[in-house]
Amino acid sequence: MSDRLTPNSLLAKLDTQPRVRDFLARAVTSGRASHAYLFLGSPGSGKLDAAWALAQALLCGEDGVSGACASCDDCGRVARRTHPDVHYFAPDSATGYLIAQTRELLEDVALAPIRAKAKVYIVDRAEQLRANTANALLKTLEEPPAGVTFILLGSSADVMLPTIVSRCQCVPFRPLSLEDATTAVEHATGLPAGKCRMAVAVAGSPARAVEFLKSGDRQAARRAMVRAVDLLAHADEADILAAAKDLMGAIKAPLAEVKSTQQAVLEQNQDYLSRGALKQLEDRNKRELNARERSGIMEALASVRSLLRDALVRLASESEPVVNEDVSDVVERIAARATVTGVTRALDAVSSAEARIARNVTPQLAIEVMLFDIRKALQCP
Repeated sequence: MSDRLTPNSLLAKLDTQPRVRDFLARAVTSGRASHAYLFLGSPGSGKLDAAWALAQALLCGEDGVSGACASCDDCGRVARRTHPDVHYFAPDSATGYLIAQTRELLEDVALAPIRAKAKVYIVDRAEQLRANTANALLKTLEEPPAGVTFILLGSSADVMLPTIVSRCQCVPFRPLSLEDATTAVEHATGLPAGKCRMAVAVAGSPARAVEFLKSGDRQAARRAMVRAVDLLAHADEADILAAAKDLMGAIKAPLAEVKSTQQAVLEQNQDYLSRGALKQLEDRNKRELNARERSGIMEALASVRSLLRDALVRLASESEPVVNEDVSDVVERIAARATVTGVTRALDAVSSAEARIARNVTPQLAIEVMLFDIRKALQCP
């Protein structure tokens, strides 16, 4: 790792992907960073964490620093995901990116940065770029304006359009085991292994697990989901509907701080930005809130999946350790009243909820249906 990347910078913390970390550090500190990267790897391998880390390194505002100082205003805003010159895109449709999204991206690329010396565009789930939307990006990907960097995230080059792959520098990410990820979170937080293992199971990657453990609101949402599942055995229809409503409130609670920060940024910039630029900043803020809410919902569903998998472990063996050690009593109660078939069907209900949300079904409705289905499944003989 380059000594010009401080230990507190996001890029320096990519301990679970040392080859990626060192490769990106060399590219940034030597001034030879590519204009377009394609990060490839399985879910949980840390691609999105690395994208934000690279964005921080590229936008660092400290004079004379090639890399990330981790202490300047630009570094801080990227770390908080509130920098107006880092644009995050995810598919707005269950079937992929919309043409309107690509048009918005291309229009923004032509504008000058708002605060920093450069701009970064993070395109998540890039395999969902359809041919008609991808073609509009090709020329810009090949020759973007000066100071613009694209970071595309995908699962595999085999499922990407070849024209996209050929215009990017591909960076492979190795799959992480639960134990490797847990160890990384332990080193970053100093917390017990059991708590770190639970956080990885819920958040999906080491960096997101660290942030999860720093957020009382996100942990409260997980507890609300665990409590809702625990009470299903004695819940009636009204109880389930109330639990789903309370859960959505808990999932949205962390967004209050994000909204406050976004509003402060708008107020700081409104005197010198054009109406069009302000509208684009407001649209970006809305996308960020939607992405954060979706991430919170996925964490809640991951909490249920992890809990049910622990119940399967307990049904198979009384001595095997469980991931959710802090709620082992809930795991025991589920296992005591359910069968392997029932818990397996309950896990299917979680997958169905994820599919409904991907098809743009209202999250609260998807969670209500999931809780009803889990209750029915756990009652199976």
